[in-house]
Amino acid sequence: GTLLNVSVNDHGRSDSLLVSWDEPEEGAKGYSLTLSSLGSGRPLQNGSAGPNTTSFWFHGLTPGTRYEIEVTASLACMETISHTITAQTSPSPVRNLSLSSGGSSASLRAAWAHGPGQRDSYGLALYHSDSQALVRNVSIPPSASTFLFDGLLAGSEYALKVSTLTGSSQASTSVHQWTAPSIPTQLRLSPGSSTSLVASWAGAAGAAWLHLELRNLLTQTVTTTLSARRGLSSYTFQHLHPGTQYWLGLSATAGSYTAVGPNATAWTYPLSPGNVTLSSAEEQSSLQARWSIPVGHRDFYLVTLREGEDGVPTRNISVGGDNGHVTFHGLSPGTQYSVQVTVVAGPYQASAFSTAAWTEPLAPSGVSLSSQGSAHSLLASWEEAMGEGYLLALSPAEHPVKNSSLLRGVTSFTYEGLHPGTLYTFEVSTVAGPYTSSPQGISNWTYPLPPEQLTLSNGGHSTSLQASWRAASSGSTGYMGILLESKSQEQVRNVTVGNDWTNVTLEDLVPGRQYTLELATVAGPYRSPVQSATDWTYPLAPAGVTLTNTRRPLGLSAFWDKAAGDVDQFHLQLYSKSHAAQRNISVGPNTHNFTFLGLSPGTQYFLKVTVLSGPYRSSSHFATEWTYPLSLANVSVQPGRRPQELHVSWVESGGGRDHLVQLSVAESLSIIRNVSVPRGVTQLDLEGLVPGARYRVEIISQAGPHRISSQTAIGYTVPLPPRSLSASPVSTAWALAVHWETAPGNRDRYLLSVLKEGSSAPPRNLEVGKDSTNVTVPQLEPGTCYLVGIWAVAGPYRSLPKNVTSCTVPAAPTNLSLMNPGSSSELYTSWNKPPGRRDHYRVTLYCLSTQSRVQVQTLSPDAQNITWTHLEAGSRFAVQVTAVKGSSEASSINVTQWTHPLAPANLTLGSPSASVLLASWAAAGRGAEGFVVDVYDTASGTHVGHTVLGGSARSHILRSLSPGTLYSVAVRATAGPFHASTSNLTHCTRECDALLG
Repeated sequence: GTLLNVSVNDHGRSDSLLVSWDEPEEGAKGYSLTLSSLGSGRPLQNGSAGPNTTSFWFHGLTPGTRYEIEVTASLACMETISHTITAQTSPSPVRNLSLSSGGSSASLRAAWAHGPGQRDSYGLALYHSDSQALVRNVSIPPSASTFLFDGLLAGSEYALKVSTLTGSSQASTSVHQWTAPSIPTQLRLSPGSSTSLVASWAGAAGAAWLHLELRNLLTQTVTTTLSARRGLSSYTFQHLHPGTQYWLGLSATAGSYTAVGPNATAWTYPLSPGNVTLSSAEEQSSLQARWSIPVGHRDFYLVTLREGEDGVPTRNISVGGDNGHVTFHGLSPGTQYSVQVTVVAGPYQASAFSTAAWTEPLAPSGVSLSSQGSAHSLLASWEEAMGEGYLLALSPAEHPVKNSSLLRGVTSFTYEGLHPGTLYTFEVSTVAGPYTSSPQGISNWTYPLPPEQLTLSNGGHSTSLQASWRAASSGSTGYMGILLESKSQEQVRNVTVGNDWTNVTLEDLVPGRQYTLELATVAGPYRSPVQSATDWTYPLAPAGVTLTNTRRPLGLSAFWDKAAGDVDQFHLQLYSKSHAAQRNISVGPNTHNFTFLGLSPGTQYFLKVTVLSGPYRSSSHFATEWTYPLSLANVSVQPGRRPQELHVSWVESGGGRDHLVQLSVAESLSIIRNVSVPRGVTQLDLEGLVPGARYRVEIISQAGPHRISSQTAIGYTVPLPPRSLSASPVSTAWALAVHWETAPGNRDRYLLSVLKEGSSAPPRNLEVGKDSTNVTVPQLEPGTCYLVGIWAVAGPYRSLPKNVTSCTVPAAPTNLSLMNPGSSSELYTSWNKPPGRRDHYRVTLYCLSTQSRVQVQTLSPDAQNITWTHLEAGSRFAVQVTAVKGSSEASSINVTQWTHPLAPANLTLGSPSASVLLASWAAAGRGAEGFVVDVYDTASGTHVGHTVLGGSARSHILRSLSPGTLYSVAVRATAGPFHASTSNLTHCTRECDALLG
């Protein structure tokens, strides 16, 4: 059998291992055990156990070390069974574990000494003691012996467990410690009431406990002590003394740490005094304030005396905290006062107010009674006296007393509805609270009423005025007044009458002069307001009014004589029966003439001169005169609707009865027409005149006895256009010949305009004499169409235009060439582009060999070459290029050229006799211009024959040859400078035939 269930356990001991096993089924004689370090194979301890034993202890081992244990069982028959197992001793915990804050409120430092044995690492777990929350869990190397925990809560207890880790085993040690507390900040101590203080602070979470101590600084005794757990941030201290200063100290604790915090002082609110009164004292103008002393403490009383309803402070007195009254001396008479008593304790105050009290008033001074010029009122006034108000009394002799009460601040009062001219007595007293002063009195009269409805009138008289009025009501004793010249304000006379007068006549006055009467009613020492009335004496009319004509400047001058008396101004009225508007002019009294300018010329005017004095006027008789007429302006002579008419127009300058239009021929000055037109007509058409002629027009205007002529105006009738206009090209030059026929009438010249087609350039203008009927326009562009216009011109006017279009002859192409590009069927033609324009080119190709026209091509006006194809070989051709513009043409010279010939075909040789060779061939195509036959001695290469034949030849006999000799023959086709040859063909003359055979 085998060992079963071998196991190892340290049972919490770091230096021992207990090995356990199950006994084999067949039993064992004993057991041997060997312990060695893992991997070394070297035994460290040996042990043995007897039969029936199933466990064994190894002691004195190193903590945290891996071991290898071999258990061997001795069986019967000398057999053994071994089993090996590995095991590890538990690590030893750290020693001298400590946790300290070092005075820090946010960190703790852990430190320890290593335990014996080995370890894999350390595990550190930090817990918050109150919440049991895991704050930090770290693993550090086995060589570390310190660790800093930061970011912790101030004033809090933490628990640290340090575990030594070896494999799956560990050994732990724990320790507790506090972080230093943080000191609370922002400590405040403020009064909640007169018997309570409220303390508050911030940062209270950084301490486990807060300790508060409240002291009474007045008695230097501790009033209250308080310990509070973490989190408390305010506290209210009750049952304190009013108006007392207290000191509060604050400290924080956490475990064994204590931190002294800030302190603060504050006062409780004081209590206000009670039963505050203000009353009269024994001395005049004095008041005494009294109050009840409140509970608690105070520094002093501030007693403030306030004046008037607004309570304006006038005096401040400080008295000790044990006083209960104060007296104010030297106050203002008739003044309302109140008192404010303020308890002062530290920075705090508590006030109480009394009811109002008055000092006795004095009587007003400076009393006056004035009528102010009024008949129904009196103004009473006085100097301000201190008090609550005034009591007034007004008492005329025959009427009951009028009493009035006024508030303080009023120093005058107007009595309305009084009787004019009456003596009144006025009394005034000052009232202040329950007090009234002795009265002050004065007397005065009301004003009388002025006279009513005062008038002053001349009644149509030039030297007198009458004044009238309605009698005044009660109180008057008479009327007094003065008569004044209104303008100079000089006094003319005094007027004094009794109270029963209502009118008076003032004599011996100056005509046309303004007078003013000032009249007042008299009663007692006063006069009523002055009433005044104003009027003028009637003026005298002017004499000697005349109206005369002035020509330069155009106008009318008025003259008149001044009559006796005053004149404000002269009014001149000038009008005309032919005009609705009239001229109204006012001039000064010293003016005796006036010139009217800007009048309508040629108009009869009427003048009336009126004297104005105030609202009155007196007019003269009428005077009349005519103004000079003006010559007509802007006389214009324009052509009429037809060449035989003139249109005359002008602008009337005003006035006149009619106009006379005179027409004359400009060169002769003789009048050929007189036409009279009425005034108002401003134009005239003159008919039946000569077209293109120069005329003179003058217009005469008449007004009354006056006549005047306009400036002379010159005008032309419009000429007739020329007839039968034509234009044709000049074949020998690039010009146009223009022809026309003369139309009836006159003209100064002809004007021609030549405009090139499609051009934006201005036209070319030519002037031609009035008797001309043709003109040649030179220096035009070849092959170009022109629009030719012609007008007959007379003065500034033109006839209707006549237009015709014609084209110049085009220019012929130059440098024409016809070239053979080396072909027997093509020719190439080119030329230079000539100046000017054209519609197209016409290119004609002639075959001279056949005397026929082969091809005609029409090309664009910008073309400069053409290639001819499919031509006959060996033929001569001629080409001509023609520029075409309309019906006009211009051709180049003819040029000729040959196509290359084709070589003869089917060349054969024969020898009909001993010294003769017969050559025959066939012509290719239409043939050639000619043929050339060349003969060579084959043996020596000597040229022995050269024959030129016509184009119709198809054979040739070569004579005088050596018999029996081998010859080489070639036939060439020729066409102009070009030729094409057959290949050389050899043959023997007859004598050679026997030898060859």
